[in-house]
Amino acid sequence: MNHTQTPITVISSMATRHVLTDLADAYAQRVTVESVGGVEAERRVKEGEAFDIVVLAANAISRLVAAGRVDAASRVGVARSGIAVAIAKGAARPSIGNEAAVRSAVLEARSIGYSTGPSGAHLMRLFERWGIAETVASRIVQAPPGVGVGALIARGDVELGFQQMSELIGVDGVDVIGPMPAAIQAMTVFEGALCENARAGQAARSLLAFMRDADAVKQRYGMEPVRLPAA
Repeated sequence: MNHTQTPITVISSMATRHVLTDLADAYAQRVTVESVGGVEAERRVKEGEAFDIVVLAANAISRLVAAGRVDAASRVGVARSGIAVAIAKGAARPSIGNEAAVRSAVLEARSIGYSTGPSGAHLMRLFERWGIAETVASRIVQAPPGVGVGALIARGDVELGFQQMSELIGVDGVDVIGPMPAAIQAMTVFEGALCENARAGQAARSLLAFMRDADAVKQRYGMEPVRLPAA
């Protein structure tokens, strides 16, 4: 790795932090990655804070394109990620084999954790559709921006947690039961794009291509590769 060059700066949501950190470590040039809550990352780029690359859910990247803050032609698919269900290490595992089982697990849990990101929004819609939103409202714990649901599970604040698989894999004190059943799964596509005030230029474009093609790293964190159609 060449540390003499100016680093390529990346801002992302928490969902891709582990993948991007590994990719940064493997890249030929120095890369600095700042991972924060997705809403905060989008706001900071929208307000003109200088980064070379932003990695967020596709809908957030679309909003940044509309705001003129990223180069639409530079967009690449970084990964697809589904929602997983987790409990404290060694705790009894509820069944999550189908939609009815997940609904029952939620109703039986003393506390339910979710994030401020796309997975949390999906979960809230599910609770409304299931007619249990009011029933479980007092038991819901929303992880603060930048804090993983896994951390809440590990310290005993949450019994049953839902978040992107990539954020739950490998968290100490947590057992990942598995992904949400296909019928109620929500896949989030994360994209990377060149910021309009990028300083690294061609080097950042090369890093975006590296992010797009590094499939093995994504799979290690329970994410899937994704390829966008040519612009």
